[in-house]
Amino acid sequence: MKPTLKKSDEELYNELMFYTLARGDAAFIHQNVVDAYTAQHADENTKPMAVVFALVGLYLHVERNVTGRQVQKVHMQMASRRREWPRLSLPRESGDVVIADVVAAPAGERRDTLIHA
Repeated sequence: MKPTLKKSDEELYNELMFYTLARGDAAFIHQNVVDAYTAQHADENTKPMAVVFALVGLYLHVERNVTGRQVQKVHMQMASRRREWPRLSLPRESGDVVIADVVAAPAGERRDTLIHA
């Protein structure tokens, strides 16, 4: 019997990106995946702009119930303003839901619920 190899977060992210892009949904949950992954995997090498965009996107989605499509538009508006983005302090903990949990959930409503979480 072949040993099961654990997929890396990057492999799981690519799998989840394919899933969300293939959906073609109007809400564009793909943006929520990109923002959550970026925020959870940010480190000292992550560009400040990426961290700021991810946190703004997550705030708008979670706290203001803004769709991924609307977040994408906000990101485009933010990007059109050339500026220096602040380097934020990164938390030690990055949330209870991790990408492995999301990919392990059955495709459809359960997985989408975890994406929103």
